[in-house]
Amino acid sequence: MRLITAFSLALVLLAGCARDSAPDVHSETFTYTWEGETFIGYLAHPADIDNPVPGVLVVHEWWGHNAYARQRARDLARLGYAGFALDMYGDGEQADHPERAGEMMSAVLEDVDARRGRFEAALDALRERELVDDGRIAAIGYCFGGNVVLSMAREGADLAGVASFHGMLPTDGDPADDIVSRILVLTGAEDPMVPEDEIETFRTQMETAGADFEIVSYGGVTHGFTNPSADEYGERFELPLAYDAEADADSWQRLETFLQEVFSE
Repeated sequence: MRLITAFSLALVLLAGCARDSAPDVHSETFTYTWEGETFIGYLAHPADIDNPVPGVLVVHEWWGHNAYARQRARDLARLGYAGFALDMYGDGEQADHPERAGEMMSAVLEDVDARRGRFEAALDALRERELVDDGRIAAIGYCFGGNVVLSMAREGADLAGVASFHGMLPTDGDPADDIVSRILVLTGAEDPMVPEDEIETFRTQMETAGADFEIVSYGGVTHGFTNPSADEYGERFELPLAYDAEADADSWQRLETFLQEVFSE
């Protein structure tokens, strides 16, 4: 059953109205390091800040630290947060072909120390910013990035919450006994990269670990549903990617509510 209704169509229009009345956004690009490597960070936040605001890390898709990740950081800034698009590959490297994207993604996911270390370096870089309330940090991720943020939560990272958008679900090994992050998984029911059996394995693991989590599955929706470029990528490379405006709007609205809740706890 499709979990989004005609109500969700209105969210697209409402989002446009909200942007018109949203605060001005300031953004900057800077570098940070880990193990001698240089990484590119993109920080977006409300232009006028009287007090520190919560920070939200944005972990990119397998394509790398690109314009889409930066756009989501700006979207978060319009909600009043400090959105930080981090870099998991180094030097802001991006892939222009799925083969290369898969190589870079696998190199990070197969090296747990690198995946964890690069994420934590970005987390430290965000926390060091005076405009950021270092006691209120969350993380969101897309595709590969969804796997990264969920993995960090499973390992007990000190994050108020993590949200995964069409992210591959980490299910290897047992999650930590002390998962402190609230977890939100937003996935497409027709996504071949996140099959139903994987979702059920992840669900069982989270229940066993006593995690506070929610899984939302969008009927008729496949991989990459939040990215307007998904149709182009899917057609060019013959991949099961497709943008879905309704699922995009509904999932972002759920994220807004989720962040309000985790930052008020």
